[in-house]
Amino acid sequence: MSSKTYNLFISHSWTYSDSYNRLIKLLDNSGIPYKNYSVPKDDPIHNADNDDELYEAIKNQIAPSSIVIILAGVYATYSKWINHEINIAKNEFSTKKPILAIEEWASEKTSKVVKDNADKVVKWQSSSIKAAIEELCGK
Repeated sequence: MSSKTYNLFISHSWTYSDSYNRLIKLLDNSGIPYKNYSVPKDDPIHNADNDDELYEAIKNQIAPSSIVIILAGVYATYSKWINHEINIAKNEFSTKKPILAIEEWASEKTSKVVKDNADKVVKWQSSSIKAAIEELCGK
């Protein structure tokens, strides 16, 4: 097991928080040491006065992260914030943040936008997710 702690930003919609919560449980049970830089549901970041403030707040959350994880559900295709998070990960830092897309079990439709921008796409399986995080962040 790696002694490295991985700094994760997990992109998600609070409208679909059940998937996010299941992913957190999966990560907790995987044994991978990580710190979660995602935006909590009760975080004041949601009260930003405008989109520019929210963009900067999300950028600040992503900044210390080693990787951006995006649940590749079809809802992601229609979220402007997913697109902003992809842009932040790819263009806002001197070293781009790798993007890991996770497809849920039995998902018939997934986000082409997310998959096209991901450095790696894996299925909803702890061993695959753990291996992808280690690979993309460098063991």
